[in-house]
Amino acid sequence: MTPTISFHGAAGGVTGSCFLVRHAGGVLLVDCGMFQGSKSVQELNYRDFPFDVTEPSVLLLTHAHIDHSGLIPKLYRHGFGGRIITTRGTADLLTFMLPDSGFIQESEVRHLNRRNRQRGAREVEPIYTQADAQRVLSRIRPVDRDVWIDVEPGVRARFWDAGHILGSASIELELPGENGPVRILFSGDIGPGDKPFHPDPHGPARPDWLVVESTYGGRDRPLITADERRAVLGAELKAAFARGGPVLIPAFAVERTQELLFDLDLLFDQGVLPPVNVFLDSPLAIHVTQVFDRHLPEINQAGTPAPFTRRNLHLTEDVEASKRLNRVNGDAIIIAASGMCEAGRIRHHLKNNLWRQSATVLLVGYQAPATLGRLLQEGVKRVRIHGEEVEVRAQIRTLDTYSGHADHAHLLRWTLDRLPVSGGIFVVHGEEQERQTMKGGLVEAGIDGGKIHIPALDSQWSLTSLGGREVAASTAPRAVTVAKDWHNDYAATMLALSEKVRGEKDDASRAALLAKVRAALGLG
Repeated sequence: MTPTISFHGAAGGVTGSCFLVRHAGGVLLVDCGMFQGSKSVQELNYRDFPFDVTEPSVLLLTHAHIDHSGLIPKLYRHGFGGRIITTRGTADLLTFMLPDSGFIQESEVRHLNRRNRQRGAREVEPIYTQADAQRVLSRIRPVDRDVWIDVEPGVRARFWDAGHILGSASIELELPGENGPVRILFSGDIGPGDKPFHPDPHGPARPDWLVVESTYGGRDRPLITADERRAVLGAELKAAFARGGPVLIPAFAVERTQELLFDLDLLFDQGVLPPVNVFLDSPLAIHVTQVFDRHLPEINQAGTPAPFTRRNLHLTEDVEASKRLNRVNGDAIIIAASGMCEAGRIRHHLKNNLWRQSATVLLVGYQAPATLGRLLQEGVKRVRIHGEEVEVRAQIRTLDTYSGHADHAHLLRWTLDRLPVSGGIFVVHGEEQERQTMKGGLVEAGIDGGKIHIPALDSQWSLTSLGGREVAASTAPRAVTVAKDWHNDYAATMLALSEKVRGEKDDASRAALLAKVRAALGLG
């Protein structure tokens, strides 16, 4: 049997990484991530999986980020019974991340159903529960990097350091083919190098097939050292304190938060910043930081003490303590999840501070299209949070120096270092323009464009000896709007209408305007 790959996520967008591999001996999965972004994209999380979840015998996981791991509890809930094979760092992170994700699903559905009951709408079920996530943990099998492990009869895998986050890996997969073993290398998410806790990413050469990410496949960032990155952070924070503060940092709980704490520690010690109060307002980030404490001896390349126990660092776990932060003013830093401002405690802090001219929101990670973080980054003047309208007066700043992803040049170099690739290259995990630019860069580097493929969501490809060939999938491909969708248009329209009504000169003019709107909509 000729092996095949089906791309059930991270194809046409950055999130939802999920690849189904069929071979002569069976079926397996690489990643099973949650879709993030617009409500249309998130809606994919509620649909049935586009494959029979009882078929795969094993799941190989590149790393713990929710867009790669977040649908694993749903997979088990719907009938998957196999093992999860991943690195030890990833296994430790999942102990906290998956139950936290289940808790978020339950919390969001509880709030939504309260509103649905008030509106007379039907109630909905969570994607999965915290209990579902807890049950998954016993199925995780941690392994070492850089050694071959037997996955199932005739199939083996090897995990390589991807330099992205703690435990992240590229996965080299060897499985039976028609003319002997076939090797497929899944890049996972590739780090940019010069990270505080990781060496540069590496991997094997000469795979038959390469599946490579392209999150920043169309963008080059200026080369910047760790010292320069800290200097930029220090300058941004000093400017924010001059405006009056506080500073809100929406940060991913894994890696980004710990990098920030690491750099803040050095800036405080060097006297670049006064030792202002830093509030880590994320139970998940606090637990993840404890995982970093356990792994720090093996990952801390600088040899410095752990930066997670300063006197001015306050760990905020319970809800009431988080609410008290609404009264924080002046020179203070609040770090809270989620990194794209789509859920979690950061939304409460944004609702309480976006309207303040003295406040600063510092974005330090990738913002997917149509997320609240991306809307703020794009300069919207009003947003809706928890159903309430909030004017944006705070300073919105972006630091791209903390990205956990390699940029265009680094991705090209990592890919070229894997050559030759005898079968072909699949470019995934990027917005469409990023993938096309990445392909163009590979062609310019001398790779035959006919061997570089841009797979669509739910497409299936046969890995023949003559190259990749798209075949008819067993189910209809899912359509998805990665950019802004009607939900974003609806929110923008309601905000614009509200502003227009308030701008009328008197109540009679407001009533006349609303009458015109109702007439145009046929509402009488």
